[in-house]
Amino acid sequence: MKDLTYSQSLERLESILAQLEEGSKSVDELADLVKEAAALVKTCRTKLRSTEEEIQKAFEED
Repeated sequence: MKDLTYSQSLERLESILAQLEEGSKSVDELADLVKEAAALVKTCRTKLRSTEEEIQKAFEED
């Protein structure tokens, strides 16, 4: 999952959300989707923080 780009992770999160909204998944499938979504959110947050740090460093170098 860490090999996914931010955009790919976001697309997968949107797909998971659509599946959850359908309401047709079993409890086991829901549990797996929620775990995957949580990992994707963590990955996205990490990438956003990293990007924010890079931007700050770029402005500090001036």
